Amino acid sequence: MAKPTGFMEFTRELPKRRPVDERVHDWLEVYEKFPGPKITNQAARCMDCGVPFCHQGCPVGNIIPDWNDLVYRDKWRDAIERLHATNNFPEFTGRLCPAPCESACVLGISDDPVTIKQMEYEIIERAWAEGWVTPQIAEHRTGKKVAVVGSGPSGLACAQQLARAGHDVTVLERANRIGGLLRYGIPDFKMEKRFIDRRLEQMRAEGVTFRPGVNVGVDIQADELRREFDAVCLAGGATHARDLDVPGRELKGTYLAMEYLPLQNRRNAGDEVPDEAFISAKGKRVIILGGGDTGADCLGTAIRQGATQVLQYELLARPPETRSDANPWPTYPNIYRVSSAHEEGGKRDYCIATKHLSGEDGVLKRLHAVRVEFVVEDGRQTMREVPGSEFVEDCDLLLLAMGFLGPEKPGMLEQLGVELTPRGNVLADENKMTSVPGVFTAGDMTRGQSLIVWAIAEGRTAARGIDEYLMGGETLLPISTL
Repeated sequence: MAKPTGFMEFTRELPKRRPVDERVHDWLEVYEKFPGPKITNQAARCMDCGVPFCHQGCPVGNIIPDWNDLVYRDKWRDAIERLHATNNFPEFTGRLCPAPCESACVLGISDDPVTIKQMEYEIIERAWAEGWVTPQIAEHRTGKKVAVVGSGPSGLACAQQLARAGHDVTVLERANRIGGLLRYGIPDFKMEKRFIDRRLEQMRAEGVTFRPGVNVGVDIQADELRREFDAVCLAGGATHARDLDVPGRELKGTYLAMEYLPLQNRRNAGDEVPDEAFISAKGKRVIILGGGDTGADCLGTAIRQGATQVLQYELLARPPETRSDANPWPTYPNIYRVSSAHEEGGKRDYCIATKHLSGEDGVLKRLHAVRVEFVVEDGRQTMREVPGSEFVEDCDLLLLAMGFLGPEKPGMLEQLGVELTPRGNVLADENKMTSVPGVFTAGDMTRGQSLIVWAIAEGRTAARGIDEYLMGGETLLPISTL
């Protein structure tokens, strides 16, 4: 543990966000630097809790009390070694993870929890600055070839683990740059893409080959991939978006979030995106359907593009300010949250269902909606419309951020013939092998829409399963907490 009385001496503190009127005019990350003494004080708050439930809350099994103690004792190099032992990419999780570990922190029962996520961020950024993050090149090569399809966090974690085990790993990505959802689904103000690029350089030095612009199932047939490689890992994500099935959906001006967000990221990266293909909120009245993280990403992007008005509608009720009795510690709290994007503008509203869209000359102009309420009938919660609550809102750009329904089935999955779960995800055993021998899966493709930390954990588990499969049941890769 760190300082025995630290949790009584120091309160929870996080870095300040840059002023709103400054950050909405750029695409840089929103947080300011955190002074060194404050980092030490936050590490000191990690208490002698006896049973660290933060382990239960962390899918990758981060040994959180250990590296908090090491930071407090100014042993930063030991801290990054302890952190990297369980997490390949703490610079990603330190920026993007919703920190279920903090929800499970024992201190959080009666006080604000330890700033675990921030500590993770500080450790890895200190390690990069000091030059401690170097390629870990395998001493022996196995001669086995593995293809990883998809370059999001699960695919990258799987690829890095397998390369360090001595296998020849090729990552195939249908987009023109490596990174998957990290590259094209996360706005730059949440994570600048240079942090992906520096990690990819490490992986290249470790022997990973990246092949962007290759759509497996289209550019290369799945059976061809199986013939070329000794094992395959499917890590293509849950990219089948939930759509809006209402009259008027076909009107120009209605787009899925993942049609909208990647275009701005591409322009920020210097890619040529023609004006006729670019979706901009400049000067428009924008409505976002969906109250989750993707909706907030659309909100922050629309504000930076110069939208005149942004409304964010959620079908469900507004979450409570604090945990309900049905949502006790150490479970992840379903509570009302304010992201950096919500600070910047826009208006949120809840219990709203879209009835239809209308427009002029094929172009969207209005959204027609009704308020709903959730009631318990015959022991089950049901949704019903509130009589007389219909309303119309002017709208020039409608963004659908309503979640995802699992992986896309046409193409690669149909060609492989892998078995699916009742929910439409790829079925896998405890080693992450699918119903097709030698074909494994990881991340959202098998879990469904989930968290970045789960994706990394899945990728590490799949890598261990692949290594065992290729090496006759033996592996030196670490056991995952999955």
